[in-house]
Amino acid sequence: MNTPAHASGPDDLETTLAAVETHLAALGESLRTNDSIAIDHHATELHRALARAVDHFARAARSGPVPSPLRERLKLASGLVASQRESLARATAALDRAMDVLMPRDRSSGVYSPTGSASALRGGVIQA
Repeated sequence: MNTPAHASGPDDLETTLAAVETHLAALGESLRTNDSIAIDHHATELHRALARAVDHFARAARSGPVPSPLRERLKLASGLVASQRESLARATAALDRAMDVLMPRDRSSGVYSPTGSASALRGGVIQA
C-alpha cells in the first residue's frame, strides 16, 4: 500500500524520531564536555529535528493511530528534552548566583534605598 506524499508512514516517523534522538544524545554529550560551539550547533539541530518530528507526527495522527512503540519513544525524547531544559535552568541560576557573589551590584547607586528614595538619604531632607 502506498501512502500519499503528504502522509507520514512508520518508516518516515522512525527516521524523524531517530534524528531527534541522535541530536538529543549529541547535545547531552556537548553539555557534559562543556563544548559551547557544539552545544549551540546541536541545540539548533535538535530544534529543527523536533519541529520536523512534530509536523510528521501530527500528519501521521490525522491519518490514523501512531504505532505505540513510536509514541513511547517520542514521550521518552520529550522527557529528555524537558530534563535537559531543567538542568540548563538550574545551571544558569547557579551561574547567576556565582556572578552576584563575584561581582556584586553597586547597591548605593540604585534609585531607592531600604528607607525610600536615594536622594533623601544623601540630603537628609525628604521633599514631597
